Amino acid sequence: MSRNDALRAARLRVGWRSMEAAAAALTRHGQQLLDDTHFNVSPRSWRRWEGQEPGWPLEETALVLHHVFGKWPEDLGFTTPPGWFRPEHHEEATMRNAGFLTVTAAALVPGPTAPQHVDPGLVDYFQSQLEGHYRADMLLGPHDLIGTLGPQYQLIDKLTRSATGDTRRRLLRVGAAYAALVGWLYQDAGDLSAAAFWRGVTQEVALRARDPHLVGYAMVNSAQVRTDLGDGAGVVDLCEAALDDDQVVPKIRVMAMQQQAHGASLMHDRDAVDRLIDGAGRILPRDDDDLPWGNACRRTPGYLEVQRATCYGRLGLGAEASDLWSQVLDAVPATARRDRGVYMARHATAAATAREPEQAVEIARDVAVIAVETGSARMRRELATLERAMRPWQDAPVGRDLAEALAPVTEGS
Repeated sequence: MSRNDALRAARLRVGWRSMEAAAAALTRHGQQLLDDTHFNVSPRSWRRWEGQEPGWPLEETALVLHHVFGKWPEDLGFTTPPGWFRPEHHEEATMRNAGFLTVTAAALVPGPTAPQHVDPGLVDYFQSQLEGHYRADMLLGPHDLIGTLGPQYQLIDKLTRSATGDTRRRLLRVGAAYAALVGWLYQDAGDLSAAAFWRGVTQEVALRARDPHLVGYAMVNSAQVRTDLGDGAGVVDLCEAALDDDQVVPKIRVMAMQQQAHGASLMHDRDAVDRLIDGAGRILPRDDDDLPWGNACRRTPGYLEVQRATCYGRLGLGAEASDLWSQVLDAVPATARRDRGVYMARHATAAATAREPEQAVEIARDVAVIAVETGSARMRRELATLERAMRPWQDAPVGRDLAEALAPVTEGS
């Protein structure tokens, strides 16, 4: 087996069926990534790379290969020259996440870039894409979209560096929305380090745009990560900061109050949970802005009762949470497959907490199918919570039924 097999396999994984197509695609990608119209990879070079003696690519080509495949040349079958160090070797000593460079690449492109004319119509183009991305997220899950959204954010960032006046401010606003969505995708994929990084990018860009609504939105986004980290006090701090600005649109107040309820549930305060969600419910009818981001509270059926049921489950109120989930799930469309799977997993845990293990297993069978299809780490995490709730029955037949139902998920982990 020759050393070119790794590069060939990587090429085929991204859909480049021939070496000629790969050379052309890498050329286009490199010109955009490096902002260099002279960057070029010839079919002859690619054929040599997949041959018996692939040699070693130029440093800028190595960077482009890594950006496309997520691997450095020595992992793609190239012959490593003596004394070569990966460009990020100094940072690797302090990075716990080996994929950190790939995660941050779209947001940390060095500049300045070559100036260019930026038509204001481009802002409308990027805004029009957002709703489609939100819908695709519900249908596909995170992994297929991360690779699409990162380069789009990178292009927005590049255009922002050349734009001026109102066009620049509007690009910053849409860029913050894209960064927030990338952060959410990483969070749903279970990479909280990457999610926290992109939430930070969202906050920075929102501040640069001087948009108080986006700043509030960014703080709620950061609070979501804190919720997944189990930091109730951190969640409350961020949400209270978002609510300090009386001028933010009702949507931000609704989002901040429901997220603060999650923080309260982590701190075992049921009264605060109900008070915050009830208060958000009184504000929700006033949510009528035309902002293209942060519209889950409109788009999600039973949005606030979903939050209440989740908080109740976290508080150990199994019967009450189970009753709420039964009502909520009746309204969730089958097209919202990923969200429906997460809710069903929480329903199963609530049933187990309410001492209804057979019902929990019945629900879990359907969740396992969705978890495998979407690759949602959130759903897998909810199923792990279910397994803990089912420990009293682990040696009983119903416990073995659960293990069988979740086998496709655990085997694919």
